[in-house]
This record gives sequence, C-alpha cells and structure tokens, in this order.
Amino acid sequence: MTDTRLYALADILTMTTGRLLSTRGIEAVYNIANWMTGDSLMTHQLPRAADICGPALLAQHPRLADVVPPEGIDAPDLMAWLADTERQHGQELPVAPLPDGAWEHRNPIEELCDMVGPERVIVATLPADDEQQP
Repeated sequence: MTDTRLYALADILTMTTGRLLSTRGIEAVYNIANWMTGDSLMTHQLPRAADICGPALLAQHPRLADVVPPEGIDAPDLMAWLADTERQHGQELPVAPLPDGAWEHRNPIEELCDMVGPERVIVATLPADDEQQP
C-alpha cells in the first residue's frame, strides 16, 4: 500500500490549475511538490514538478479534472468558490507520491545552469553549521 498524506483541497487545486489558491501561499507548493517528488526542490524546479505533479494529482482524483476557479473574480468571490468546492469535494484529500521513475532528480545548480546558462549562475558556499565563525 502506498503511503499518502492529507493535503488541503486548495493546495491540490493550486497544483492542478496553476492558480495559487492555497492560504499557505508558495509554502503549499513546495510542501506538496517535495512530498510527491521525494525531493527538496528549489524555486526554479517548481514548474517542472508542477508539470508532473498536476496530472498525477488528477489521476489520483479524477473528479477534480473539471474543477477550475472562475477567471476575473475578486478575492472574496474566489474564497466563496473555494468554500463551495470544498463542500463538494472535501477540505482535504489523500495524496500519494509519484510512482518510481516519474520524477528525475537533477542537481539544482546544474539544472539552473542548463536553464539560464552557467555564466548567469553564482554559487555562494556557506560555512557548515559546525564551523567556527571568527
């Protein structure tokens, strides 16, 4: 049996719709993407993770396939839409990690270099926690 964790519907819909609906903001994206990929992602890796996690979430919860927030509504109306959607689908749903082989771990610095070119990447080496500071 696959381990699952419960995630807020708003977190899941953030990944499936590309609209930041979670009250936890970007923290929710990192949290669910890290869980599903088994990785510790950096910001520039989130779009790649969303491209894989979004469809995987819809495969786990196919009834969410047509659940998309309306365009052009203000925040209070969006929150009302979300509350109604939670009544229909539940406030939390179980989320399983991606199946083996679905996510390719990449060194985040190498991936960033591939994305923007190595000349635009500056790597700062920080002292380890156990090193003494002068």
